[in-house]
Amino acid sequence: MKLLRDLLDKQAPMFEEGGRFHWLYPLYEANDTVLFTPGHVTKGRVQVRDALDLKRMMITVVVALLPCVFMAFYNTGYQANTFLSHGATALGGWQASLYASLGFTTNPASFVGNMVHGGLYYLPVLLVTFIVGGVIEVAFAAVRKHEVNEGFLVTGMLFPLTLPPTIPLWQVALGIAFGVIVGKELFGGTGMNIMNPALTGRAFLFFSYPAQISGDKPWIAADTSSMTDGVSGATNLARAASWSGESYPYLASTAFNEDWWSSFMGFIPGSMGETSTLACVIGALILILTQVGSWRTMLGCALGTAATASFLNLVAGSVENPMFQVSVLWHYVIGSWAFAVVFMATDPVSSSFTERGKLFYGLGIGTMGVLVRVVNPAYPEGMMLAILFMNMFAPLLDHFVVQANIKRRMARNGA
Repeated sequence: MKLLRDLLDKQAPMFEEGGRFHWLYPLYEANDTVLFTPGHVTKGRVQVRDALDLKRMMITVVVALLPCVFMAFYNTGYQANTFLSHGATALGGWQASLYASLGFTTNPASFVGNMVHGGLYYLPVLLVTFIVGGVIEVAFAAVRKHEVNEGFLVTGMLFPLTLPPTIPLWQVALGIAFGVIVGKELFGGTGMNIMNPALTGRAFLFFSYPAQISGDKPWIAADTSSMTDGVSGATNLARAASWSGESYPYLASTAFNEDWWSSFMGFIPGSMGETSTLACVIGALILILTQVGSWRTMLGCALGTAATASFLNLVAGSVENPMFQVSVLWHYVIGSWAFAVVFMATDPVSSSFTERGKLFYGLGIGTMGVLVRVVNPAYPEGMMLAILFMNMFAPLLDHFVVQANIKRRMARNGA
């Protein structure tokens, strides 16, 4: 490590003011602070010191995301191998050909095979995200003469997990570019954005290229139309929205059937990192115990979802839309509910800052997420839209909370 430290110190003058590559100083500084603790320290008695700086906070979120990353590898490969072993054909991508050339079979019971097959879809998306997003981050930092912040580390990890495995890589590049530039950099960079950058990029792709990010085919790396038994590759949320059979499987009375546990564990088609509620629960515990993520926001989302879904269940008999019958427990495990609540809604920049505001902020997300899912047939998933909508109202919620607190204190002191 000393050799590396000496090498970086020797190169530093070329990147500092007056050096040949001074315009690349943000890139040098980013590499230096990732490898080593910054050389400058706070001095004096007027500064607040905290061991939880931006770098440690971002790394904690990445650690909390690891269970979802594991599912992005394993479940993506598991779904592809399961459908291929039942007679489906590959969608024609290079991943299936490379997987076969490596000597692996389409046996879904193979742990290594599932991990390798899933990695062939997830890793290229992750790589494109970090290359394109990283270049944009460095470019904006160089123009502004600011250091490269660690905020993109989390955005770069979140964005691929919200995407289907078969999404074209050029769309990944467009999506992350839009999310970083429009969702963050135009507002001033890390800490200044009013909307979640990863969700902003996801929303851009959702509305710009719906065929590649919605429907049945994008969620598994196989063409199910070639299967003789007619098994669908649709997600549970899409099936719930379009169900026309007599026996509706998403009622409260069937909440703990085999399909519910599969949804909870995450062994279902869906976005690469959003299928497993269990993985998200593990991430939630890490964020709460480290005080990086707000339990009030998560609790508000859960309560808002429960109250709204329960009310819609009561009026389900008077409407024909089957989504009105979806129970609270099913709402918790289908779609991106758990992933959105744990990792998107708790974004410390775009969410409410006040403690009471976080609870109301979560309530709004949970309520609107269910309403979009149930009432609006055009968008079976409402969590993304609900979070982006509440991002815009978070400052207003904080304003009312602060003003109420001021009035309360003034009344207490007789002012």
